[in-house]
Amino acid sequence: MMDLFEIIWEDILSQEPDRVRAAFRSLDAGEQRAVRRHLQKMVSEEGWLEVQQISARAALEAIQTISRPRHRKR
Repeated sequence: MMDLFEIIWEDILSQEPDRVRAAFRSLDAGEQRAVRRHLQKMVSEEGWLEVQQISARAALEAIQTISRPRHRKR
């Protein structure tokens, strides 16, 4: 049986934007920062499998759409 931690990472690395965003939104701000940092390491450091890097890049793209503050035009 998978624990919550494994389920969240499975969703974040799923390459399915809706699953990625839902998992990311379920985290508190500190956890979101930690996940973002880890994903950045996955795409920029050696030692990760190509499929892991692809999944991490897809996750970063998905969470960018929800983590940018939206500015209202006046």
